[in-house]
Amino acid sequence: MTLALPERPTTVEPIFYKVSDAERVLRLSRTVIYSLMRTGRLRTVKEGRARLIPASAIHEYAALLEREAGEKN
Repeated sequence: MTLALPERPTTVEPIFYKVSDAERVLRLSRTVIYSLMRTGRLRTVKEGRARLIPASAIHEYAALLEREAGEKN
């Protein structure tokens, strides 16, 4: 008799992204990411000297873009 192991998810969304990871996820340049952070459009947290972007902040930014696009149409 063999015991079946629970399946592990193949991909796990990170809780926090480094700026370089956020660049890849959002497909924006480093300059644009830092500009969004500076203006408060992309929320960040700080852990030690590291500036991190919560996954929830990336989702909030995407929702903000969708709302703004809807307002223009």
